[in-house]
Amino acid sequence: MAGAITRGVLFVHSAPRALCPHLEWAAAGVLGGDVALDWTPQPAARGLYRAEHSWQGAQGTGARLASALRGWDHLRYEVTEEASHGADGARWSHTPDLGIFHAMTDVHGNVVVPEDRVRAAMEQAHEPRALRDAMDLALGTAWDDELEPFRYAGAGAPVRWLHRVG
Repeated sequence: MAGAITRGVLFVHSAPRALCPHLEWAAAGVLGGDVALDWTPQPAARGLYRAEHSWQGAQGTGARLASALRGWDHLRYEVTEEASHGADGARWSHTPDLGIFHAMTDVHGNVVVPEDRVRAAMEQAHEPRALRDAMDLALGTAWDDELEPFRYAGAGAPVRWLHRVG
């Protein structure tokens, strides 16, 4: 792998059983080698399954992984990429109803809203509610709201340790 190396996690929050092997194949295509996910039933949605996979790769691997999974119906997932030398961290969230959301993240995993986006929200919002709506969109609030029950259902999943960068 050329360039800086980073780490991340693929969280498949819900997927139909028939889609599971295809997701492993898509992840393997991006990450290289075999990817065998440990699928468990998703308590928040009967008949669906969840899995997590920690990965390591070149900067930009998170974006390639999120793109490889995009477009499948009935799939909820998140991909994180930790900050690494010369690059911010990132998170991609996907739901069937909302599509994909991308945000930069800090070293703690918090969404970082760029200055230009904050300024645009302030300029376009002529009332407090409009400003709140613009900031909710910038923060991905709708994606968090939809994914939270699925994240919570995975609370018994193995602990994922964050690695210090820099």
